Amino acid sequence: MGNQTDFDINNALKYYLSDPATVPIPEADGTSVDCENDPDSLTTPVINGVLDPIVDAIAEHPDALIRSSVFDSLQFLLKSVSLLPTHALSKILDVVVSGLSSEADTIHNEGETEAQETTGHHKQLLEMYGFLLQWCISAVEVKAAEKPANAAPARGRGAGKGAKSKASAKDGAWDPTSQLQTALEIMCKVMKLKLARIFMTTSERDTLVGLFTRSVYLMFESEQRVKNNTLRMHAFKALCMAVKHHGHAFGAQTSIIQNLSYFEHLAEPMAEFLQILAEQYDYPQLAEEILRELSNKEFNTNDTRGPKSVSAFIVKLSELAPRLVIKQMMLLIKFLDSEAYILRCAVIEVCGNLISDLSKQEERGENYKTQINGFFDILEERFLDTNPYCRSRDIQVFMKLCDLEQKFPKRRQKAAQLAARSLEDKSSNVRRNAIKLLGKLVSTHPFSVMHGGQLSYTEWSQRLEAVQVELNALKPPTGSPGLAEGEATVDTALLDEATEMDAEAKESTSLTDEQKAAVVKKAAEDAATAEMMNRLQLTCKYYSEALRFIEVLHDATPVICQLLSSKNKSEVIEAMDFFVIVDAYKIEAARTGIRRMLRLIWTKGNSDEGKGVQTHLIDCYRGLFFAAPDTFSENDAANYIARNMISLTFGASPAELTSLEQLLSTMMKAQHISELVVTKLWQVYGVQKQEISKNQRRGAIIVLGMLAQAEPEIVIKEMGTMLRIGLGPLGQADLALAKYTCVALRRINPSKRQTKDTTAIAPRLPNDHAVLARLASMVEIVSDSKEWFGVAEQAISAIYTLSKHPDSLCSDILRRKTRHVFQQQAAPQDPDAMEGIKGQSGLATPPPEESTKKQKPSLALAQLLFIVGHIAIKQIVHLELCELDFKRRKAEKEKNKPSNASPVKGAPAEADELDLIGGTTEDDFTEAMTHIREKELLYGANSLLSQYAPLVTEICSNNTKYEDDDLQASATLCMAKLMCVSSTYCEQNLPLLITILEKSQNAVTRSNVVIALGDMAVCFNHLIDENTDFLYRRLNDKDSSVKRTCLMTLTFLILAGQVKVKGQLGEMAKCLEDPDKRIADLSRMFFTELATKDNAVYNQFIDMFSHLSAATDLEESSLKRIIKFLASFIEKVTFPQCTCDAVNWADNFQDKHAKQLADKLAARLGRCDSERQWNDITYALSLLQHKNEEIQKTVSAGFRLVEATA
Repeated sequence: MGNQTDFDINNALKYYLSDPATVPIPEADGTSVDCENDPDSLTTPVINGVLDPIVDAIAEHPDALIRSSVFDSLQFLLKSVSLLPTHALSKILDVVVSGLSSEADTIHNEGETEAQETTGHHKQLLEMYGFLLQWCISAVEVKAAEKPANAAPARGRGAGKGAKSKASAKDGAWDPTSQLQTALEIMCKVMKLKLARIFMTTSERDTLVGLFTRSVYLMFESEQRVKNNTLRMHAFKALCMAVKHHGHAFGAQTSIIQNLSYFEHLAEPMAEFLQILAEQYDYPQLAEEILRELSNKEFNTNDTRGPKSVSAFIVKLSELAPRLVIKQMMLLIKFLDSEAYILRCAVIEVCGNLISDLSKQEERGENYKTQINGFFDILEERFLDTNPYCRSRDIQVFMKLCDLEQKFPKRRQKAAQLAARSLEDKSSNVRRNAIKLLGKLVSTHPFSVMHGGQLSYTEWSQRLEAVQVELNALKPPTGSPGLAEGEATVDTALLDEATEMDAEAKESTSLTDEQKAAVVKKAAEDAATAEMMNRLQLTCKYYSEALRFIEVLHDATPVICQLLSSKNKSEVIEAMDFFVIVDAYKIEAARTGIRRMLRLIWTKGNSDEGKGVQTHLIDCYRGLFFAAPDTFSENDAANYIARNMISLTFGASPAELTSLEQLLSTMMKAQHISELVVTKLWQVYGVQKQEISKNQRRGAIIVLGMLAQAEPEIVIKEMGTMLRIGLGPLGQADLALAKYTCVALRRINPSKRQTKDTTAIAPRLPNDHAVLARLASMVEIVSDSKEWFGVAEQAISAIYTLSKHPDSLCSDILRRKTRHVFQQQAAPQDPDAMEGIKGQSGLATPPPEESTKKQKPSLALAQLLFIVGHIAIKQIVHLELCELDFKRRKAEKEKNKPSNASPVKGAPAEADELDLIGGTTEDDFTEAMTHIREKELLYGANSLLSQYAPLVTEICSNNTKYEDDDLQASATLCMAKLMCVSSTYCEQNLPLLITILEKSQNAVTRSNVVIALGDMAVCFNHLIDENTDFLYRRLNDKDSSVKRTCLMTLTFLILAGQVKVKGQLGEMAKCLEDPDKRIADLSRMFFTELATKDNAVYNQFIDMFSHLSAATDLEESSLKRIIKFLASFIEKVTFPQCTCDAVNWADNFQDKHAKQLADKLAARLGRCDSERQWNDITYALSLLQHKNEEIQKTVSAGFRLVEATA
């Protein structure tokens, strides 16, 4: 058998664990040893020559390993593993595993009969095979780790190394997983043996088991190995047997704690292992000890890996084995005080998992409620955790608990209140999750038992009132037994038993059968009444809880509406989803949010976020209004969608209608709206035989006009219907219907087409066309309704959109309207009816004309002036369009001119010279348009508008003579529009307009003048620039609508660079503290945008501070908030596209600004007249990072010291 090896496991492990290369191999094969100094000579034939005899010997009998030459040769090959091909390593692993398996079979077969001398032999063989198996598995893992590095260069080698490339490819295909599984099975096979008979001492047995477990832990270090489910289960089995039968518990505990510290991927597998050990091997002690040790562990503040791995482990274990974790919760609760937020997150999630498990238990112990309440208390407390990730995780845990069969209604109510409060959290992630939680609470609410799942507040209130009425009706009558005053004072507890028995006996003997029957009947009725009252009281409580929940949702809705304006895309999307959910449950407040969602259609789509918001909005609206139930036929579905589209217009504000128009036109372009729906809308609009509401007919034409924005053919095909309905008798009776019909007609040739196909523009109509005639008649209709002004505006706009010659048509309208107005004046009138137009201008009186309806003259004149002003504005636009059309046609002509034409010599040069002298044709046309605008429209001898300009000025300048409010408002608006036509007329009447702005009592008039001055600042900047102070004064207007209009106008003018800022920004800064939130938000937006301009806030800061500090109507707290907001823009000066090299320069630039402002403010300290001024300046200095010691000394000295030295 040859020389036997003298193997000592302890010595072998000492060498191996320090450095495998130092393991002695004196009896190794000589041929192979010669290769140790010459690695290239260790070729495959040499390896096979050494390995094949060993394989044959061990296959014949596992005892062959005990020969020195066999064992040392195997050790040599394992020492040279880096040089071995994978097939050789695979063969070594097979040899060792098969030898160990044979040895285990031999020991098992010998069983009880084995002699003492053979025990030592088997012990040595098991140790040798175990030692080699550990070394083989380690070599396999090393080889697997090297493989990716070696494989990459192998693919790039040349054709000369084809053989080696093939070998590498073959090696790369080797997967040792199946061999490792076999090795793990053999380990389990060995550990099933009665090792105590072979190993006399515990330490010897632990050494053998350690050889196996060390290999298992080494496999766990590879994430790829752990992901293999079969291999992982085999490894778990080996460890479980080692822990359960061979005392490996402490070693496993140490190894698992280390693995959690160093290998993040082992957190969940270790939890799975402990669950299997506890449930299948009945050994929960290890999990308990590990949890106990972890709860006492302290983590370094810089250590992020450890807490992350431990938290994942605890959470997974609470999912798999919650009853193991619940025993140690008193220890794990310490993690809530940890600085590592991820550990607090873990405890939060563990509490959720434990609640989930407890709620599913059929057998509930005495502590069930206490435990549930304790865990819920922890979750509710964590809503106020300092870290937003913990707060978000807490909300996510509540969302999971919402899906439990047990509803916990009281806790759900509390969760709803906490989630509503979290909507105002400073973290967008928390707010987003709070919205999701509220939506989840709604979709899983517990109030669907009695009346379905709807949560209408009105319906639930009515139900509660009905139940309360029933309860009141069941109150016992005042004469009932036991309610008399004498009886009520008797305490039956004072009566002794004998007396009661005597009384009962006496009563029973005195009652007749009829009386007994009556008593029984009465008792039955009382019992039924009591049962009914109990049921009604429970129902009343049920309704009250439902109403409290609905009230929380109603209170949360305004906050979620605000979150629709968030800059965070995911937050906005969650808010939209919430409103879709609550609308499905018929919660009334949902409609507010759904309307508010409309404005999101304007989200800028130049980014993925913007497109995502728009797309999600369209999806939400499709689900809400454009998706009919599946059971509907195609016709019923079209009716359903048409009704929904019309309902969207009911009660909508102008801003909402504008957003709805953009949404519907976008959906029309995307072909989300079928032709059948459009047909249904036309049917609603055009129905005459059947009475329908005005709102429904109006809604139909509003929606059709919106759809025509994307597809004008919708309107073109149905012009006859519009003539018959909107511009016919129905339109004359309903002026709002006529107005929206005119708007729809304008869509035939929209001014801003979204399509690039210019040939698709419909040709303009001649002035004798029926549509234009009807539009003209709508302008001239006699009406006292305020709706007339909207009809006239849209009708004139439609004429200028559709007509070939709108100016001539509008001139005819103007003449007829003038004739009507002044003919009516010439007829004898009641003196009261003539109020407002005493003493008229010198216009010739047209011949009288019969009118079927008399009208108040002042109102008729107001309507005439409104027409004049709107025609003037539309005429300017018409001239600009003519100029653009001329330039477009000229450009097309130049483009289509043949480039290869051979011109006559000398002609081009001569033409160019003439062109330079006289200017281009475009310039001539532009000058002609400017001349018409400046000199012809209001001052030309043949101009019709020139006849009205003096009249308008006369009425506006004599408001005591023409004192009708409507007339003055209309005249002022007309004059403002005429001033936008000609700079000469503007200059002449600007003082009058400013006087009206200052003195007018009508808020609408003041708002109109503010807007007009903004338009004039764009048209004639040189005239308005000197009068901007009058605009800024309106920021102090007593009417908030005027103030808001002025702030919007100034915001546009300043940001667009149309007016120069001359120290008046202080008034706009005061708006930051305006009681009207819309004004304050608009002002905040203005300064945020202004800060993006070149040092704009810095340049104006001192002037704004002076203005604010001098303002007597501004409280000190308000001033501090304003200054703090403005100073924030000095602190965060931004430099777009600033490179890394420029960062230091940017910081110095920012510090320079702060220092300069600080110096200017500090210079004022010595001139302070009051302590309030001193405090204002020192507060502003505290906001600037100036780092000036002299300023700090002056400030610390205080106001009195400065006053004394002054």
